[in-house]
Amino acid sequence: MILAAVAAGALASACGGGSGSDAGSAADAARSAATGVTGTVRDTAGAPIAGAVVSDGQRSATSGSDGSYALAERAGTVTLTASRAGYASATQTVGVPKRGAVQVDWALAPTAPPPPSGGAVRVFANNDLGMHCVDRSFAVFSILPPYNVVNAQVVALQASGKPVLLDASQVDLRYAAIADATGSINSTSKGKTDFWTYAATLYGAALPEGAGLMGLWMPADAPDARGTTLSWDAGLGLFHAPGIPILPIDDAGRTNPYPLLRFSAYDKAGTALAATDVVLPVSDETSCQNCHATGKVAAAEPGIAWSADPDLEAQARQNVLALHDAEHGTALRQQAPVLCASCHYSPALDLAGTGPSPQQALHPTMSSVMHGFHADKVAGLWDAPVPVGGTIPPAAQQACYQCHPGAQTQCLRGAMSSKLACQNCHGDMAAVGGAIPLLAGGSVDGTGDGASRRPWRDEPRCQSCHANDAVSKTTLASAPPLAADGLRFNEGFRAGDPSASPILASNRRFAEEPGKLYRHSKGHGGLACEACHGSTHAIWSGNANDDVAATQLQGHAGTVGECSTCHLSPPTMGLGGPHGMHPVGDAWVRAHGAVAEADLTACQACHGTDYRGTVLSRMFATRTLMGRTLTAGTPVGCFHCHNGP
Repeated sequence: MILAAVAAGALASACGGGSGSDAGSAADAARSAATGVTGTVRDTAGAPIAGAVVSDGQRSATSGSDGSYALAERAGTVTLTASRAGYASATQTVGVPKRGAVQVDWALAPTAPPPPSGGAVRVFANNDLGMHCVDRSFAVFSILPPYNVVNAQVVALQASGKPVLLDASQVDLRYAAIADATGSINSTSKGKTDFWTYAATLYGAALPEGAGLMGLWMPADAPDARGTTLSWDAGLGLFHAPGIPILPIDDAGRTNPYPLLRFSAYDKAGTALAATDVVLPVSDETSCQNCHATGKVAAAEPGIAWSADPDLEAQARQNVLALHDAEHGTALRQQAPVLCASCHYSPALDLAGTGPSPQQALHPTMSSVMHGFHADKVAGLWDAPVPVGGTIPPAAQQACYQCHPGAQTQCLRGAMSSKLACQNCHGDMAAVGGAIPLLAGGSVDGTGDGASRRPWRDEPRCQSCHANDAVSKTTLASAPPLAADGLRFNEGFRAGDPSASPILASNRRFAEEPGKLYRHSKGHGGLACEACHGSTHAIWSGNANDDVAATQLQGHAGTVGECSTCHLSPPTMGLGGPHGMHPVGDAWVRAHGAVAEADLTACQACHGTDYRGTVLSRMFATRTLMGRTLTAGTPVGCFHCHNGP
């Protein structure tokens, strides 16, 4: 039983939650139609094409990830056209029966993509979560397998005009091992884990050593190039590498939770176009030892045969099963290894979005039993937002870091980690466990308002804290306190809200796409938000390996804010950039006077109503502009160069 969905490709981002669900086979949906056309769209090599449009000129259908489509049609003779960007269109005339459906399959020939006119290509790639977790051993029970996820986009720069996003019809994207600045390299997963010994029992997949659950491998283990080639995700509209089986141990046996892989784009002739080195954060620090090792608070009750295993991790895990058996009348310790999600539903192991199985529906979700059940068992540990101006407690004193990787790995890092703790965004453990129904606007798509928080789905949003600019404010009852800059909320939910329902901001300048989480959203020019700002929980800049990609792309660490990263010539002078931003550099300095004279108040949103600068107008890097040097972090205003506006 375990998870039948795994064999069907249902495993989601390990330690990161589902990235949404595929719409499924469109042909399946059409089989119940009274009359129509069904079939598949493939390329001339036989690979399915997602996102192809089959149309009769009035009605149309779009192929799913497996290439299937279903088009409702009237009986009679009809001429159909199949088309998809990057492929030559094809036409067929068919007879549609009065009852049932006729199958019409397509083989579209790829067209040669226009070469980048500027001769330059950029690869944007990032881990989707900022930290993926993996069990240290799978001999007792499993929460998460080796499963890292990377999303990527390839941008062709143009000599003039806007850059162009390329897809799988134009380029291939593959990854390879690369050493970091310390010489640490992670090219193989063999010999680093016992996962493959227990994979068939736990996940229903008898895999050769080194093979990931979704068919990807580490570079040195891959039998061919397909094992390190990213697929095209039509739903996300980007390249996707789900389930890279990377572990936090490099090839020399040293612990390194921030290994690098090089992601390279190739044209269809196999010529390398560009590459970016990307960190794949992974930690096996998730542990139950602090409470469940024999003799500790959760393993001291008399009458239970607590484990004496000399391996503390195995000991603690055996004790968890023993306690579960004692309290719930199960026999898990004798059945080990056990997959926790076989009973406790987790979207992290349900990428297909099929929902809980009948067995899982009988039990609380994994998030509920891990967060909600333990919420009243963290007395003496920090489980609250850090107030404005407060000091973040040491990792060993934080409730989240008793289980999540933090004491050594530092799961939350980057721009927010010096001011905030996990609870500033997520709320306390009871809220994360869904103990209190969400307020209006609290669910990501509005459909879960008034119900318990859906794990991996109803998560904090950027807009919940970044809800204001210097002019337009999000006003609401019981607003959380403002940070020292006077613009950002210090918490992502209303003051006193025990459900920690994420705020839905009225000022959408920094909002995600409607109904989407940050890690699934796109912004300026169709780039993923994470492409410019960094991964969730690791908003640039983080540690040295986190910063490698940004430095390669724009010449310095931090948010990708240099227009020249994607534009070979200065973009249009105005406020059409990301979040309503203007271009940066000398070209803007020369042009900004005319823009300001046309509408000076438009500058206030970032530069402040007094035009002296705010955190929104700070310099991303030290620059010399028109002979004047401004250091990184400086809030730029009119008074730096003028006597006022």
